[in-house]
Amino acid sequence: MPRIFVGIGSNIEPEKNIRGAVRTLRAAYGALTLSRVYESAPQGFSGDNFYNLVAAFDSAEPVEAVKARLAAIESAHGRTRGDRRLASRTLDLDLLLYGDAVIHRAGLDLPRADIREYAFVLAPLAEIAPDLRHPESGGSYKEMWEKFQPSEPLRTVALDLETDVGSTGETR
Repeated sequence: MPRIFVGIGSNIEPEKNIRGAVRTLRAAYGALTLSRVYESAPQGFSGDNFYNLVAAFDSAEPVEAVKARLAAIESAHGRTRGDRRLASRTLDLDLLLYGDAVIHRAGLDLPRADIREYAFVLAPLAEIAPDLRHPESGGSYKEMWEKFQPSEPLRTVALDLETDVGSTGETR
């Protein structure tokens, strides 16, 4: 059963939407491993800061089904998709890794390129899976984070994702 990693982000009512996403992911997939929540400025547009974290879980659900479920969760939390890719959003759920799968086809890129490009993706991934190796580069996420040059510092946010949703998973 593959270990699946999902990036979670929001900059519109982020506490509410992130709690809702975690609650829904737990209902769908069971125990989650969660990183801390990080705050970062929007990339490529002006807007409120984002809250970001990474969640991991195990599932035998096919990759296409996981991707479809993530899109449905986004929609249920008010996510609308428009012409602008870089814009504020209620909820962003990005499939980062599906086990060690390497898939590059229309609508599906695994491992997701954001892992190598954005501190708000790599830092929480390195936090919860430091020894896991990137399926293409072979480097561990801890090593990748140690070499990463963030454009600006990340700040952690004290957001309790256990009390609000009931603890059924592992949180670090």
